[in-house]
Amino acid sequence: MNFLHLINPLYSVSGFAVGLLVGFTGVGGGSLMTPLLVLVFGIHPTTAVGTDLLYAAATKSVGTVVHGASRTVDWPIVAKLAAGSVPATALTLFALSHFSKKIDTTHGVITTVLGAALILTAVAILFRRMILAFFAKRVGEMEPGRVTAITVALGAVLGVLVSLSSVGAGAIGVTVLLILYPKMPAARLVGSDIAHAVPLTLLAGLGHWMMGSVDFHLLFSLLTGSIPGIIIGSLLSSRAPDNVLRPILASTLALVGGKLIF
Repeated sequence: MNFLHLINPLYSVSGFAVGLLVGFTGVGGGSLMTPLLVLVFGIHPTTAVGTDLLYAAATKSVGTVVHGASRTVDWPIVAKLAAGSVPATALTLFALSHFSKKIDTTHGVITTVLGAALILTAVAILFRRMILAFFAKRVGEMEPGRVTAITVALGAVLGVLVSLSSVGAGAIGVTVLLILYPKMPAARLVGSDIAHAVPLTLLAGLGHWMMGSVDFHLLFSLLTGSIPGIIIGSLLSSRAPDNVLRPILASTLALVGGKLIF
């Protein structure tokens, strides 16, 4: 009964909807949940990011189990991404904690980075095919060593973005992975990206928790909806109306991102 008292139905419904989208597309977790918490529910941006990071770690752990059972995770790629993201996340968290006393500055930085990350995510979602075609013509097949180096660098960039805004691991990560590994099935890259997001968001979320920017009542309510949502979404991902879903998702993220910046 005490646990039921902790559940806020509105947060749980929001968690279910976002979890469903994450399972369908591999994107939409931080891209939707953080701005939803900030703009709709009035949660402080720092608390929204910190809470969303632990929320993402839990939901994507479930998604990783589902994708792992379906053998749609390439663990060497996950390891390369983590080699860049883990140290970058640690350094970003150190910088955040150093400037945490400057509340107004930190608030402004997080809001601006969140807005910019949302717009980049929207571009990556909406113009993915054009981006992939552009790089396929001009880059071609790269040497394995160069691919590995870029993958590690991608992990580092995602570590910074996710630590500051909880956004970027999905659409941006998957788009770049599709460029780097054009012969690998898209489902396997999506699964690898989701698996990599687990240690990334867990580390970043624990860092925010140590800084006091996690609301556990909010987190519990979100998880009660998101866990069944991501299971259903992952199992039914092959039936997702991709051509309809992606433009709507991209347009929403671009509008929200613009509002946060301006």
